Amino acid sequence: MDSASQDINLNSPNKGVLSDFMTDVPVDPGVVPRTPAVEGLTEVEEEELRAELAKVEEEIVTLRQVLAAKERHCGELKRRLGLSPLGELKQNLSRSWHDVQVSTAYKKTQETLSQAGQKTSAALSTMGSAISRKLGDMR
Repeated sequence: MDSASQDINLNSPNKGVLSDFMTDVPVDPGVVPRTPAVEGLTEVEEEELRAELAKVEEEIVTLRQVLAAKERHCGELKRRLGLSPLGELKQNLSRSWHDVQVSTAYKKTQETLSQAGQKTSAALSTMGSAISRKLGDMR
């Protein structure tokens, strides 16, 4: 069956999904079971709500189709620019690492560890000098 002669089924769980192996099957509206009107709604209000629901579902289908087209276009642009998922991952990781390095928490931690390293180095140097002196005195 060619796609031009197919009806669009707004009740399909696959609406908006465009693929070669999935097609929407037209449904006779007379077959769809009608639920009794919710208390407090007249039949006219119920019909208005159903019409609004159908319109919103149709808009959702359209938006899904537009999104799918934009995603394909985005993929094509990335392919033409030579951007790969791996390259994007590397770029995202690099950007994230840079964001971490410029963060206040990272800078404070780096400063604290630097000071601790300097104090440890000074303590070890003093201890090394003391040991050298003791060894010198023992000779």
